[in-house]
Amino acid sequence: MKKFLASLLLGLGLAIGGGAAIAQTTTETPPAATAPAAAMPAADAPAAAAPAAAEEAPKETVDKGDVAWMMVSTILVLLMVVPGLALFYGGLVRSKNMLSVLMQVMVVFSLIGVLWAIYGYSLAFGGEGLIIGNLDKLFLMGVTADSLAATFTPGVMIPEYIFIAFQCTFAGITCALIVGSFAERIKFGSVLLFCALWFTFSYLPIAHMVWGAGGYLFDKGALDFAGGTVVHINAGMAGLVGAYVLGKRIGYGKEALTPHSLTLTMVGASLLWVGWFGFNAGSNLEANGGAGLAFINTLFATAAAVLAWCIGEALSKGKASMLGAASGAVAGLVAITPACGTVGPMGSIIIGLVAGFLCLWGVNGLKKMLGADDSLDVFGVHGVGGIVGALLTGVFSAGTLGGVKGDDYSIGSQLVIQAEGVLITVVWSAVVAFICYKIVDMVMGLRVSEEAEREGLDITSHGETAYHR
Repeated sequence: MKKFLASLLLGLGLAIGGGAAIAQTTTETPPAATAPAAAMPAADAPAAAAPAAAEEAPKETVDKGDVAWMMVSTILVLLMVVPGLALFYGGLVRSKNMLSVLMQVMVVFSLIGVLWAIYGYSLAFGGEGLIIGNLDKLFLMGVTADSLAATFTPGVMIPEYIFIAFQCTFAGITCALIVGSFAERIKFGSVLLFCALWFTFSYLPIAHMVWGAGGYLFDKGALDFAGGTVVHINAGMAGLVGAYVLGKRIGYGKEALTPHSLTLTMVGASLLWVGWFGFNAGSNLEANGGAGLAFINTLFATAAAVLAWCIGEALSKGKASMLGAASGAVAGLVAITPACGTVGPMGSIIIGLVAGFLCLWGVNGLKKMLGADDSLDVFGVHGVGGIVGALLTGVFSAGTLGGVKGDDYSIGSQLVIQAEGVLITVVWSAVVAFICYKIVDMVMGLRVSEEAEREGLDITSHGETAYHR
């Protein structure tokens, strides 16, 4: 921790680290990967040759099955955003703001995609800095169709272009998630400027610290298989801060600000569930048993969370709702994300159940305690679910509880590391988000006029309407 704090004081604003990029034509271990032990020499090989054989680097190979799987996974994550997240959020707002949410999600994702290619990839996965990477691959310099990125298996590679595209979708959906917290009251241009700033100063450092070579949390051994801290806690905190900074919607707490189409919300949630298999299983980077584990955990945890949310609603309100079932599905998906590659199926079910109940409390009890108008419960679902998943990853990854970790794994020690990762992400994202909101407010203002908010952002911001009557 002292090492981290010292580096933070020396270079809080994107300190540039040195060294070679993680995704390159080497056999470097990819983000969060743990390389298996060196293969044993053949039985008939001389004993003296064993050390030399063990030290010999494996030959680099590219499997067409891995390439195909990673292309499909990237497409699945895109499906999560457009149309999945867009429809999920769109159905939850009032009809006069439907198109504004669709626009914000789609354009934010597109903006981050371009920024990712220009400098995001290089800062997140280039170099071996403690907090941030370097600019060696600015504008994707040096990357060609022949460039390779490492996977979890030494010597097994995938084209670097595919790794770049896959990670691009993660960056894009993280920023798009924040949109739900300030929906129905923010200027369109302000959304774009905020997301560009927050992506640069929060997403990229957190991604590097957790997944990048030399990253502080990566070196500490933090477990985040597919983005519990990097994506969900990060976005959840930015959303909560945004809800406070922008203030409450007109009529909040006095008028019924009900979703205009739970049908579309259910469709969006379903697309999120389908796409999340690419999000989680694709993070394995190979089409093998590890991807299968992440795949089945994504299925079971989500199902368990849906049931938990419905049970919780039935007990507290007397009825289970469609909105609750859809929200439960997202809560389960969020919570299993950091754990999907290291816990067993029974552990994933427990994580899903816990997340379902706690996220239900997050969007009801906790939301009232915080007093923020987080329009679409970004923090209640993604923030709370991400924290639950990050901590329980440290518990259920243990081999004694069905996880993949061996006998030398300490639940207590790992929980400390996981909690440190959660704390760093919460504080970093909150501070950066607050500063970015204030900058945007000074430059162009954050909130639309009262008249525009009452009329609806579809017409006032985009000159269109979602529905013609």
